[in-house]
Amino acid sequence: MQNILLSIIIPTYNRPQLLLRAVNSALAQTIEDFEVIVVDDCSSHPIKLPEHPRLKIVQLTENKGVSVCRNIGAKAAKGDWISYLDDDDELLPNMAQISLKALKNTTLPKPVALLSGIEVIDRKGKIIQTRIPPTLPRGSHFGLEEIKPSQSFLSKQTLVVEKEVFLSIGGFDESFTSRETTELFLRLNQVCSILGISQVTYRLIKHQGFHLSKDIRRQINLIRLVKKHRETLQSHPLKFADLIYNEVGMSLKLGQTKTALQNFVWAVKIAPIHIGSRLILTVKNFVNNIVS
Repeated sequence: MQNILLSIIIPTYNRPQLLLRAVNSALAQTIEDFEVIVVDDCSSHPIKLPEHPRLKIVQLTENKGVSVCRNIGAKAAKGDWISYLDDDDELLPNMAQISLKALKNTTLPKPVALLSGIEVIDRKGKIIQTRIPPTLPRGSHFGLEEIKPSQSFLSKQTLVVEKEVFLSIGGFDESFTSRETTELFLRLNQVCSILGISQVTYRLIKHQGFHLSKDIRRQINLIRLVKKHRETLQSHPLKFADLIYNEVGMSLKLGQTKTALQNFVWAVKIAPIHIGSRLILTVKNFVNNIVS
């Protein structure tokens, strides 16, 4: 194998059928100089994948969580650049080629990481949403800055970043069991420009089943995120309030009525007029949906 440019890291836990699809999509890249690293977080049954010269499996003997798996994968990577793929999603074949070419040609202040477009796919294969990431120079606060309505911060899965830059900021904070990517980007964008490109390279597949992001630990990790980045969040009060307000609906879905109320009051305290306007809009949309 030639000098490896890109390492694609896939953390996995107890999803063997979905994993095979993800691995095959990663191995189908149109460039030659890449590798795929699967980090198995001590699944109930050791994963079995067809041998491939570009495929490496790291088997953990104890369940550590996705942040630890991603960091282990980064440390094991031989590529100059690293990227991540969730074990229930897919990469398009030209992801590596498009991403590395864009990074080579960018004029943004270095170092530069890249995000590309995401297609959200339902279980029948229908595209239900396309997310295009913004471009933010080094020193910005990813997730908190104002961006165009056509752009989305919900595109972090497509990250391609230099391995050394990623490791220099400590990788993922392993104390987070969710919101770990949001937390990472708040640190990463401070030292690294984020180049957003419109080309779609990643398919996020909606399916039934357990999602950690919908787990009860969301609230614990929300509080942890605020404590760690309080000063930064407070410097963007409207986005800070939105972050808290957006959790109201999720808390209700999880049956956490008390938590939902606490988050609503919290958001109102941060930006009362802004949240009041959002509440009115929510009620209007609810009424319109009933009428229609």
